[in-house]
Amino acid sequence: MRILGLRRYRPRAWAVAVFGTVASLATLTLVPGAVATGGPAPAAAPVAAAPGIAAVEDDGADCPVPDGGPAANSLLPDPFTRIDGTRIATRADWRCRRAETRELAERTVYGQKPARPDSVTGTVSRTGITVNVSHQGRSSSFSASVELPSGTGPFPAVVVFGGFGADTATIKASGAAVINFDPYTVGREGTPRNNKQGAFYSVYGAQSSTGLLMAWSWGVSRIIDVVEQSGGSVLRADATGVTGCSRFGKGAFVAGAFDQRVALTMPIESGSAGAPILRGVAGESGAQPLSSAYSEQPWLGDAFGSYTGNPNALPVDMHQMVGMVAPRGLFVMENPHIDWLGARSGSVAALGGAEVYRALGATSNISYWSDVQDGTHCAVRSEWRAPLQQSIQRFLLNSGSAPGVFRVAAAKSGNLSAWRNWQTPTLTDTGTTGGTTSGTTSGTTSGTTTTGGGDAGGTTVGGTTGGDPGGPNDACGAGYRTVNSWSGGFQGEVTVTNTSGAALTGWSVGLTLAPGQTISSLWNGQQSGTSGSVTVRNTQWNGALAPNGSVTFGFTATGNSSTAPSGISCAAT
Repeated sequence: MRILGLRRYRPRAWAVAVFGTVASLATLTLVPGAVATGGPAPAAAPVAAAPGIAAVEDDGADCPVPDGGPAANSLLPDPFTRIDGTRIATRADWRCRRAETRELAERTVYGQKPARPDSVTGTVSRTGITVNVSHQGRSSSFSASVELPSGTGPFPAVVVFGGFGADTATIKASGAAVINFDPYTVGREGTPRNNKQGAFYSVYGAQSSTGLLMAWSWGVSRIIDVVEQSGGSVLRADATGVTGCSRFGKGAFVAGAFDQRVALTMPIESGSAGAPILRGVAGESGAQPLSSAYSEQPWLGDAFGSYTGNPNALPVDMHQMVGMVAPRGLFVMENPHIDWLGARSGSVAALGGAEVYRALGATSNISYWSDVQDGTHCAVRSEWRAPLQQSIQRFLLNSGSAPGVFRVAAAKSGNLSAWRNWQTPTLTDTGTTGGTTSGTTSGTTSGTTTTGGGDAGGTTVGGTTGGDPGGPNDACGAGYRTVNSWSGGFQGEVTVTNTSGAALTGWSVGLTLAPGQTISSLWNGQQSGTSGSVTVRNTQWNGALAPNGSVTFGFTATGNSSTAPSGISCAAT
């Protein structure tokens, strides 16, 4: 069993101590442009934290992670199966399963993200942040500028990578500050792998095997450290988002996955080495090959070089990086018009990661949107403005509800069913194996208006509009709800429940779409027909249902959403 740095086997008392330290730092006053010093600060009105965020960077730091990993497989690894082959059964188990996923990703994809350095100090003002790091005799510094919205604050903030592609006007109009982070100050591009440069490598060595994406993630974590120490007079430490486009979308994705203090992660058009599943890139016409993503810049860890031609040997894939963000806020934005970006593989990653959100009772906390008109790379798009505002309000300002929407472009619609042979478990709230989780959860009620929103009570994102509830003499029941709607389309979900009193080995749902409605993408089922009378059957992995067990399939459709599908029926097969 291997221990990487100081991160593994750190006592849970450490996390409690850090939480207490962070809480006490809230009483410090930071004079703009000065290092934090002692002294009482004006009391700010308390704002509830976003769902699922932790008081520490990695709340599974004490979890033992064995060597090894799953055998090579052309299908996506099961995010719910431990390295030892057992499956998790409770939400509490997820903490240490997430820790396993994290370390496997470090070993094979990104390189190690070291634990917090010996010393992190800095300043926060209304115009900028400075960060000073020292560790084992080495030191480095970097800075970021700050743009505040109107108001008095303290403000939540979104770390914007690289200064382009993000809709900063909407971010500020929504009430969040913008932290302009130049990732090249932490990990420069254009350097060879054996002579990496930037603040991260000044501390950990120019020959570090850690790639730039993880170095950039480390930089975001150190910014959050300084904001935590600042006393909250300008920026709130418990309400940080990250975003960026293209290569910086890759960086934002990794930053959100590897720091549980990030409340909202918003990668944009991240392409290969970002959100798209690594196993799918080679089969997607025109997508950037993994060998190209590895060699273009030292974005990925050095160890990934041995997997560029054989991603099936990887013990993890990007749907698990999506799952590492859960149950925190995630809004993935993709461009289907540029083949190089691999949007079809991105949709598979989002759908696969959404299963982790579903298991944790937080289905509305993830959104995905690739159905856009403008194909310009890193353009600010009107289609994303409303869900961006909703995400900021929900996860950074703790108001309103999450968008919880999947808008998948028909031309780049991936089929999760073709990529997995595992079924999403129903995780219970009981049991203590694996420790405790950071956020509260809410279950999903089949065929009703409520899905788990990551906070007590759930979030209403659509209404029940009919279905076949089943009964004691029926094999199964099916309930439909509209998850989201927009001009010219909608997203629907059907929950299938075994009502027979005996185990089912397969199911089939029939429904009739209204005139003018056409299914453009469907997941977790196999469909016959796209308009009029449609039949959806189980996939290979979700046909078996225990008595009272349930499973969902979802779809997006074009057409008027005011009329819901009718004639919904369910039968055993």
